[in-house]
Amino acid sequence: MKTGTADLPLHTGHCPKWLFEKMVKLSGAIAEAIVLEFGKDEFLRRLSNPYFFQSLGCVIGFDWHSSGLTTTVCGALKEAIKPEDLGIAILGGKGKTSRKTPQEIENLSEIFSLKTKTLEKLKYASKMSAKVDNTAIQDGYQLYHHVFIVSEEGKWAVIQQGMSNETNYARRYHWLSENVRSYVNEPHTAICCDFRKNKTLNMTAKESEESRKASVDIVKDNPKHIEKFFTRQKKLTDYSLRSLKMQKSHFIINMNRINMETLRKAYEIQPKNYEELLSIKGIGPKTIRALALIGQIVYGAEPSWKDPAKFSFAHGGKDRIPYPVDKKTYEKSIEILKIGIQEAKIGNREKIAAIKRLGNFL
Repeated sequence: MKTGTADLPLHTGHCPKWLFEKMVKLSGAIAEAIVLEFGKDEFLRRLSNPYFFQSLGCVIGFDWHSSGLTTTVCGALKEAIKPEDLGIAILGGKGKTSRKTPQEIENLSEIFSLKTKTLEKLKYASKMSAKVDNTAIQDGYQLYHHVFIVSEEGKWAVIQQGMSNETNYARRYHWLSENVRSYVNEPHTAICCDFRKNKTLNMTAKESEESRKASVDIVKDNPKHIEKFFTRQKKLTDYSLRSLKMQKSHFIINMNRINMETLRKAYEIQPKNYEELLSIKGIGPKTIRALALIGQIVYGAEPSWKDPAKFSFAHGGKDRIPYPVDKKTYEKSIEILKIGIQEAKIGNREKIAAIKRLGNFL
């Protein structure tokens, strides 16, 4: 299930090399402490929680609310965590690196001894989580960052981020493999953000169930039957068809921009359900939106247009906000965690228990 999102402003600048090196050490120590004390499944749960992830970024000293927190924290974790040591792999990344995720998943077979069937499921999960947030939910954020976290048992979490050119804000999406029943029907448990758009096509909403069925029915019918909606003169709008009281503003979709070849391909495949339709290569946001609008006109199946979106610093921040990074305290934190982990490994769990009690108190 998707566990939440966060909206973050775009900040300029880069993480200083000296700070990133410390972030790698501290994030690695924190990850090891969590896995040692609570297990790999709990580590995945925490990364899938937007509040924990944001807090982790604050603790290791990055901007408390910038879009760069996502890419920098994920980069530090990927460098710090060794799959053969912790039983967890951090795959993917920003831009071109994100497209290497399928091959990185394939490479896990040599490290985690995962079966071919499991590897294919993991690649499908990586693909569909990105397809849902980029296509099924059209909130104006184009994905550019995709990180896939996998345990040696084959469980996974996703942290991905999209950017809005309109607002210069990024939106981060978190996924968790536990209890996934459907990628296209209410895959999230909570979505939190500062900005909600007036019009967001959300084909994963419960209210869009009939629209999803209508879209599949339209695709499974011969594409020739819907070509009349794709003439140069005709356009479809999303205002109410039950009333002549027009809204001041509305979306207009030029149906000529929809790829008919893609629809013919989908017709040949005859998808069994909406998830299968969404997974077809070439089915993008424009096609999904067009099918939803046609379904509304032909079948009266209206999709949901509601936006699904519903810690303090320990060591300072990169931009000296709320205060400069305290290097001595930072090094001491790394040292304490390392000592606690080492002693826990040899059976002395008192120190790690004390750290846990201190965390609860704080």
